Amino acid sequence: MKVVLTGFRGTGKTSVGRILADRLALPFFDTDALIERRAGMPIPEIFLQHGEAHFRALEREVIASLRDVEGVISTGGGAVLDPANVADLRWRGTVYLLSAPPGVILERIAGSDRPGLTGLSPAEEVQTLLLARKEAYLGAADACIDTGRRTPGEVAEVILRAAGISAAERLERDHLLERFGLADLGEMVDRDPDLMVCAIAGNPCAHSKSPLLYNRLFAHFGMRYHYTRLEWPDAETIVRLASLLPTKGVSVTIPFKADVMRCLDEVDGHAAAIGAVNTVVRCGGRMYGYNTDWLGVRAPLAHRRGARAVVLGAGGAAAAAVYALLSLDMDVTVLARAPGAARRLAERSGCRWGGLDEFRGGDTDVVVHATPVGMEPDTRSLLAPGDLRAGTTVFDLVYTPPETPLIRAAKEAGCETIPGTEMFVHQAAEQFRLMTGILVTPALVREMLA
Repeated sequence: MKVVLTGFRGTGKTSVGRILADRLALPFFDTDALIERRAGMPIPEIFLQHGEAHFRALEREVIASLRDVEGVISTGGGAVLDPANVADLRWRGTVYLLSAPPGVILERIAGSDRPGLTGLSPAEEVQTLLLARKEAYLGAADACIDTGRRTPGEVAEVILRAAGISAAERLERDHLLERFGLADLGEMVDRDPDLMVCAIAGNPCAHSKSPLLYNRLFAHFGMRYHYTRLEWPDAETIVRLASLLPTKGVSVTIPFKADVMRCLDEVDGHAAAIGAVNTVVRCGGRMYGYNTDWLGVRAPLAHRRGARAVVLGAGGAAAAAVYALLSLDMDVTVLARAPGAARRLAERSGCRWGGLDEFRGGDTDVVVHATPVGMEPDTRSLLAPGDLRAGTTVFDLVYTPPETPLIRAAKEAGCETIPGTEMFVHQAAEQFRLMTGILVTPALVREMLA
């Protein structure tokens, strides 16, 4: 058994860790103490003589040495900013993020000889670092516990109880799982209280490769996680079921990327600007929305910066594509079967718009297809070979089948083609980081999909 406690200074990691280790009859490992032992000097002296970079290198060595231990580990909040540390801490372990309000943290660390990291006043530093680290903290943790009004003993008790849901909530959960055709999932969760759940949410989503990819990645990183499908006609019911399960993350697909936003506690700036969420991270009973689709579009097109681009479609995927292309300084036009929808997206983004019949291949360097047309079993393409010119880059965001009718037409026309699997690979790598705190390479994602 491996239990990991992380969080900002003053959140009680060491005190809680010692209590847990005693109650569980497990050894206790404090990474700060191990760093001091390895360096032969206290942490303030390490910072004074060698700087933060040296401290982080020692921290990395210590955490790597704890990868396979059984015990309770207390580690600093800065440690989980390094995805390699997160991978080692998560290996066959459960990670708890301990948090507290900034004012409480300030009171608890007052008088500490630990040097500051920013040159700001203590109050400003706490606020600044908590905000900067928030995304990494949420991703690295399996559960989040507020220690502000709890004693270390009470926090330890919360962890030991592994607080679940009430009897009434369990009945509701089981009823919903039955309706979703997932009755076995409730049994899995009940059998293994440490099991965490992630899922793809959409209607339909049976075609998604996410369960295959994520379950292989979870096994690769030694995580007690299970990825499933939540297919249902409305986002609200899906979010409710997710709140009744030990859910850590949800991948959101058609048609819920906009609808799900009103069900969340917080939405990050990129997702808000795009108007769509494709990634939900849950921790401490709160749900946070992000968008990784735009990064999945941006990465494969980075070599076409400044090009003239056309986006086909006006939904959530199209909005992410427009956002990505504008970040690459492209001249963007939105074309859709419903010109009104194209106009709304274009006006919000500050680009041109029109109907699909206005597509002119000779005036276009990059085409991004962002509609479901061509997704199995659909065999249509919005464009024919004659609509395109050689040298144009055609990126089809549909990834099932791997070679869509549009990609075949583009190849016939002599275009550079980018299949939707590339968008899926890049957005999935970022999504996995948001949900788990672990950085995976596109090459590893491709390997897991093979």
